[in-house]
Amino acid sequence: MKTFHFGKDRLTASLAIGLARKEITGVLSLETLQKVQHSAKAVEKIAKGDRPVYGINTGFGPLCTSKISTADTQLLQENLLKSHSVGVGEPVDPEITKLMMVLKIHALAQGFSGIRLETLQAIRWMLEKDIIPLVPIQGSVGASGDLAPLSHLFLPLIGLGQVSFEGKIQKMETVLNKFNRPPVQLGPKEGLALINGTQFMAAHGVIVVAKLHNLLSHASISGAMMIEGLMGSIKPFLAELHQLRPFSGNQHVAQTILHLLHQSEILASHLQCERVQDPYSLRCIPQVHGASWNAFLHLKEAIETEINSVTDNPVVFNPEHTISGGNFHGQPIALPLDYATLAASEIGNIADRRIYLSIEGTSPGVPKLLLNQTGLNSGLMIPQYTTAALASENKGLCFPASADSIPTSLGQEDHVSMGSIGARKALRVIENVEKILGIELLYAAQAMDFHAPLRSGKILTAIHQHIRERIQHVDSDRILYEDIQTAIDLVKGGDLLHLAKEVADRQGLTFETAWTELFSY
Repeated sequence: MKTFHFGKDRLTASLAIGLARKEITGVLSLETLQKVQHSAKAVEKIAKGDRPVYGINTGFGPLCTSKISTADTQLLQENLLKSHSVGVGEPVDPEITKLMMVLKIHALAQGFSGIRLETLQAIRWMLEKDIIPLVPIQGSVGASGDLAPLSHLFLPLIGLGQVSFEGKIQKMETVLNKFNRPPVQLGPKEGLALINGTQFMAAHGVIVVAKLHNLLSHASISGAMMIEGLMGSIKPFLAELHQLRPFSGNQHVAQTILHLLHQSEILASHLQCERVQDPYSLRCIPQVHGASWNAFLHLKEAIETEINSVTDNPVVFNPEHTISGGNFHGQPIALPLDYATLAASEIGNIADRRIYLSIEGTSPGVPKLLLNQTGLNSGLMIPQYTTAALASENKGLCFPASADSIPTSLGQEDHVSMGSIGARKALRVIENVEKILGIELLYAAQAMDFHAPLRSGKILTAIHQHIRERIQHVDSDRILYEDIQTAIDLVKGGDLLHLAKEVADRQGLTFETAWTELFSY
């Protein structure tokens, strides 16, 4: 099993997910252990001194001028976790909770937070034992870090709060008793180090990176299938066109489509047709999908910078040098998350237009409503209502959360990022677009059926057959919601991407493009 060194190695979105899923082992090197211990000793020295340092021997937020005695240091940190555990709503997905723990371990292990080694190891122990805190999804404004969610995440360290363990919800006190393990006694600054940071929104961002990558990759497949089904032109995807406007995303999409359509009999059958040009939803796939790929690249860079950063406050360099700054402010990832939300929504918008185009009956050989016998049968009229509803819902979710700000903490925190809200919205939009693309696969496969015995290229033919093994051609009206869910699951599961790669490798074809590595995660 691959090993990752917390606080030392560079973390990526895929590595973070691997650590959360226990596909990768996370360890602390000797060098990291020494840095953590050095930082903890610096904080201990500050706590015993007379010089006021925020959050170590003072109160928090607007109470930063209140001096705290050495004797009350532990109570101060425990009270911080208790008073800030004010989240509401359903618990976040357990995988996101695990990611929050992974990201916090990596940030604290860099040795600038004053965390003690025993506290850091306690977090690792919880993660290894699959003791997953219940973290309410609402309550963060994404400014002083994700205070409420992180407070809920680490209440169990001190024996409080609820966790999911062994398939049921339990009090952490009960779980600790099972292991005959005492709660952590927090030292100076430790409570603040635990709850100051962007790990809630960043963990969501990691999932957004992974899901958006999967979404965009499937959009190339469903888009290419629609080109085949509707007998679209290959010319808008030729390399010489995109060399004149060399956005990396555009070139990546165009080259991917060319690979998917390679040696297509359907394409060859109409190369000399009289159609001058296709509607935008086909012709502009490289430009529209490509712009969303470029947004993905922006998000990936921002998230991976964030998850390798120190985002708590104050930052401890040595006993004489601490900085109370704003590394916890979520704005650097809040803006890219809003951008990614729009990028995902646009993929849904253009896919819905292709779906509508496919039922108009204007493409050669493809009947209206994608059914030969209509009247008594509605054909594939109504699933497009669903994609229209999803696309419209996404438009309402595209208002940027980062455009809003509400002062908190008696005005001390007078500008907030709302990045946590933006991150949650991004996932909602992506989930909606996964459904749209699933329905597009259903429509595109149906359209391709009408061109038999002509076949597409080897990759798309294999994908089409894979779909047909699970979803039958629609000959007359039937209940479709199970078929739709099957198609959505194909998008979410990534099976079609694996199949495309397998076929390409087996046939000696090139599926990956010159830009694949750039747009991987």
